[in-house]
Amino acid sequence: VPFAGWSLPLHYGQGHLQSHLHTRRRCSLFDVSHMLQARVYGRDRIRFMESLVVGDIAELKPGQGTLTLLTNERGGIVDDLIITNTLEEHLYVVSNAGCADKDLAIMRGHGCLNPDRAAELQATGGDIHLEVLDNALLALQGPSMARVLQAGLSDDLGKLSFMNSITTTVFGVPSCRVTRCGYTGEDGVEISVPTGRAVELAEQLLGVPEVWPAGLAARDSLRLEAGLCLYGNDIDETTTPAEAGLMWTLGKRRRAAMDFPGAAIIMAQVKEKPKRKPSNCTCGRGGCWGHQPLLTSPVLMSAGTVTSGCPSPSLGKNIAMGYVEAVHSRAGTTLTVEVRKKQHLALVTKMPFVPTQYYMAK
Repeated sequence: VPFAGWSLPLHYGQGHLQSHLHTRRRCSLFDVSHMLQARVYGRDRIRFMESLVVGDIAELKPGQGTLTLLTNERGGIVDDLIITNTLEEHLYVVSNAGCADKDLAIMRGHGCLNPDRAAELQATGGDIHLEVLDNALLALQGPSMARVLQAGLSDDLGKLSFMNSITTTVFGVPSCRVTRCGYTGEDGVEISVPTGRAVELAEQLLGVPEVWPAGLAARDSLRLEAGLCLYGNDIDETTTPAEAGLMWTLGKRRRAAMDFPGAAIIMAQVKEKPKRKPSNCTCGRGGCWGHQPLLTSPVLMSAGTVTSGCPSPSLGKNIAMGYVEAVHSRAGTTLTVEVRKKQHLALVTKMPFVPTQYYMAK
């Protein structure tokens, strides 16, 4: 199916339901090479990225990464991305495919790829260089991931915690960046691999009987069960970190300095408390999809909007993520979702629907 300018597999031979459940129980391989990968070099790389995002990049230890938000001057979320402070003394940045063009335009507008800005930085002694990677990106996800991957690593995967990264050889393929993260809620890794050897590595991993290929459908239902936002559905340039419940991405230093785009608007919202909150809910037989209205029950007045929804293979019920007015956001609140001009009950629940299994090394 078309996705952000790419043609991606919706599912493979096993089908969506079985693929989703297999990922929760064993291990699946996702090709996520459509994601934008970049490296930022130079002694001013941290200052440069902190001028664009809300995260405290300076506090990251070597090899450590973080989810952060690229914001605009109105406080809206331009993209959510992962920035890793690598052991090789550069920043490794992974962005959403649908935001690749605008992300690059923003980064290039502040960096050396723009001739005018390059001259300005050079005149002030700035040192920054951006490199877009042509690597493929493979995500191995599920409870048996560590056992499967360790068989092809000389490094001890047990020492690699969630959101940490190393460069290593994977099943004989050198120069792979292995980051312990993913978009399923399970223990997993994303492997940045030189494009010319991506098929070789994928075939090696899929040669393990318990590793199945998984497509876009399972990726979406798994992330929704884990309570993870999808850019363009659940967050966008009209949504601020305060409204999206993502203020945990702002460190104390960044909040105090207020030196990121849209800081005044975002911090003012924190003080005032947003009028709407992100919420999860389970839905009746009618199901839930994006952009459906949520209503109060039994008096049908507007209470919010569904932004993502699908049947949950793990729970056997319909689930949804969306925004509701703060007064209706408490878990256990009964709402109504309107589907094809019919009303069905929706129950506000705690996040996430399925507990996450991220690995923290001892």
